[in-house]
Amino acid sequence: MTALANFVDGLPILSLVTFLPLVGAAIILSVRGEEETVARQARYIALWTTLLTFVLSVFIWVGFDSSTAAFQFEERLEWLPQYKITYRMGVDGISMLFVILSTFLMPLCILASWEAVHKMVREYMIAFLVLETMMVGMFCAMDMVLFYVFFEGVLIPMFIIIGVWGGGRRVYSAFKFFLYTLTGSVLLLIAMLAMYFYAGTTDIPTLTATHFPVQMQYWLWFGLFASFAVKVPMWPVHTWLPDAHVDAPTAGSVILAGVLLKMGGYGFLRFSLPMLPEASVAFTPFIYTLSVIAIIYTSLVALVQQDMKKLIAYSSVAHMGFVTIGVFAGTQQAVQGAIFQMLSHGVVSGALFLAVGVVYDRLHTREIDRYGGLVNNMPMYAVVVMIFTLAAVGLPGTAGFVGEFLVLTGSFQANSWVALLAATGVILGAAYMLYLYRRVIFGELTKADVKAMLDLDRREIIIFAPVVAVVLWMGIYPTPFLDVTNVAVTNIVSKYQAVVGATASAPSAAQTMLALLR
Repeated sequence: MTALANFVDGLPILSLVTFLPLVGAAIILSVRGEEETVARQARYIALWTTLLTFVLSVFIWVGFDSSTAAFQFEERLEWLPQYKITYRMGVDGISMLFVILSTFLMPLCILASWEAVHKMVREYMIAFLVLETMMVGMFCAMDMVLFYVFFEGVLIPMFIIIGVWGGGRRVYSAFKFFLYTLTGSVLLLIAMLAMYFYAGTTDIPTLTATHFPVQMQYWLWFGLFASFAVKVPMWPVHTWLPDAHVDAPTAGSVILAGVLLKMGGYGFLRFSLPMLPEASVAFTPFIYTLSVIAIIYTSLVALVQQDMKKLIAYSSVAHMGFVTIGVFAGTQQAVQGAIFQMLSHGVVSGALFLAVGVVYDRLHTREIDRYGGLVNNMPMYAVVVMIFTLAAVGLPGTAGFVGEFLVLTGSFQANSWVALLAATGVILGAAYMLYLYRRVIFGELTKADVKAMLDLDRREIIIFAPVVAVVLWMGIYPTPFLDVTNVAVTNIVSKYQAVVGATASAPSAAQTMLALLR
């Protein structure tokens, strides 16, 4: 193990994992021939590129030292030395698992698109490979400018994926997604410039160690919040998500729910909490309020949805409400639970969208009422969806339980009322997910077109088998995941709690706003 770690440490492995998909995209771009031949080769090149990228990313986990909170596998090159901006890459206990999540989901997305996408296949595969580079690079970036480049770069391929290969109102949904996220990111850029001019650097570890004046922290916090809240997405800036999910192709929805929603939570953990602790303490009641509303309101909205994708999209907003509560509760269990919840939600929600894609490919509709009785002619599909449904509900033994349990336990230590209100989301989550499962899977098989639907084929079994294994692994034996995050979270929480302890009582949102206007 030590020899392997030394070997990995000697390679620029983070850059390899980040930019290997771009190499695959360049190879696809160079393919020539008839359209059908090009499409077939593009699929295989994309699949093997994403599989190789995932294997390389596993070496990062194998060589990772979970006993330290420091960044590992660091790479540094001078980029804009006159402005003290560098190309600096590294991972710690918070970011490393998100790299694995991104590379794990991407081959599944390529396989899920194998027969579903028929037009401009080469361009479709290139868009996904570029998207993978942007996602992985964002989690590895140790320079704020580099982070911003990758953070915003994600918008471009996802905008194209929704706008070109989506359905229904795809252009409307693509522009809504783009404008919401871009608007928030403008304020993020302003906050970054203010931090750069104050600290004289864009290096993330240096900025983390810099103490910004409290009054300045309030404004910086809002700048960061504007971007990260849209990405999570928090209520009331969540309305772009259901539209984007409904109109995105299946693989686009998987990445949108599995990885892109985690960018906001990751931003809070990487920037807001450690860099702006006093402001984070002051605005914690504000975060609690929005998160509780998100959990309860979007769960109720999910109950009345007739479109399967829209229901799962609203459930994602509710689940991410647990994440924001856990992050700003600031206790060890809550923050670790928030990270675990992001990871488990990435796998489970991605799997649910893949499951919706299976029946959509057969019947070309996502209306819940069009189905019913699938357990009779699709028993394997019924079992797979049952596992993912129970994981989304948070059944013990599945990935969904551990994160929610830790968040509720940790947030109870910080604010018992918030934990109690958040717990209602667990009940509501069980209601809408089990209601969905009953209407689609159980009941009488009366419709002729539904009766003609075939069970999972070999390709679909290959897609779902590793996802089911991960969902059960995270639920039954979560220790490997919690060990990775433990020390890094302890480091953040200890500093954050010192600020909480130094604050006799956190000012209310009204008091904080008055302070901002002085």
